[in-house]
Amino acid sequence: MVESLLGLRLDIDKLHIAPCLPPDWQAFTVHYRHRETVYHIRVNCLAGSDGTTVVVDGIEQRDPVVPLADDRREHTVEVRLSPVGLPRRID
Repeated sequence: MVESLLGLRLDIDKLHIAPCLPPDWQAFTVHYRHRETVYHIRVNCLAGSDGTTVVVDGIEQRDPVVPLADDRREHTVEVRLSPVGLPRRID
């Protein structure tokens, strides 16, 4: 469920996010634990966004992935998705 609907996929020390949202979902929040570290991830589907933007602790990432660390701190992640071309679940 987490992989198919929310699109969260772990790749060693990176978290890829490629959601397949129902048409009426504009956003979701997930609290993801990586070892002893918690990531508070907010995904927003925003009109006017261009592609996928990932911001971790206020710093925009070069690639649209969340780099994971085991530093025992809490991190805030904002993911902005363009609604155009976003995969949608077929009901």
